[in-house]
Amino acid sequence: MTEILGLHAFDDNYIWLLRDRGCVAVVDPGDAAPVLRHLEQSGDRLCAILATHHHGDHVGGLAELLARFPVPVYGPSLENIPGVSHPLAGGERIEVSELALELEIIDVPGHTRGHIAYYGPSLDDNGAIFCGDTLFGAGCGRLFEGTPAQMHQSLARLAVLPAPTLVYCAHEYTQSNLRFAIAVEPGSIAVQRRSESVARDRAAGRSTIPTTIGTELETNPFLRWDAPAVRSAAASRLGHVPADAVETFAAIREWKNRF
Repeated sequence: MTEILGLHAFDDNYIWLLRDRGCVAVVDPGDAAPVLRHLEQSGDRLCAILATHHHGDHVGGLAELLARFPVPVYGPSLENIPGVSHPLAGGERIEVSELALELEIIDVPGHTRGHIAYYGPSLDDNGAIFCGDTLFGAGCGRLFEGTPAQMHQSLARLAVLPAPTLVYCAHEYTQSNLRFAIAVEPGSIAVQRRSESVARDRAAGRSTIPTTIGTELETNPFLRWDAPAVRSAAASRLGHVPADAVETFAAIREWKNRF
């Protein structure tokens, strides 16, 4: 059975390892050093690299890893990532044969133009999604290259995954995101309870990731564009009732940019 391990990088990045029978596939290795330490200490061997998008804190370690381990590198076809040998656009299924693992590729532009996510329906019993900087704990990525409509559609694609699906995003942002979620939905008991739980976890040095799709649907304002309180919060920012879910999302995302 494939094990999922998290390595810390930079201030708040996660590099995820999918591990089975001494082989590992690494997701978004922005820094080679944590991966190399793991390989040296564990005796595991690198068998594949999975990149979600081109930002340096996600692919900065690629060159060093490939210099030592000439493994397949999967990544978005719409982005220029040196070393990618298997470009992906979304809709494909890939097999990491050494792990006997099949992953579905989901196209999730918005944060960047070609951002993709890797979904393993059989991982961790309930399935797992590696979504880079698209969906965070109680948040979502900034729109550096895409439009609100694109990001809304991308998040909608993730929102329909089964509720127990584990969400492995690439940053530990949950606590700060929940402060914003409380501002958007100050009356939400679910958000308040999650905020208290996350505060305890962070005070004890525990990670808040993975989260689940179900938890995000209940407490993440960027997936709750149809909730009356979120629409009301968007209206207060816009000065009028939002025309649709995309305008609601855009207003909340713009508010978060300045929060």
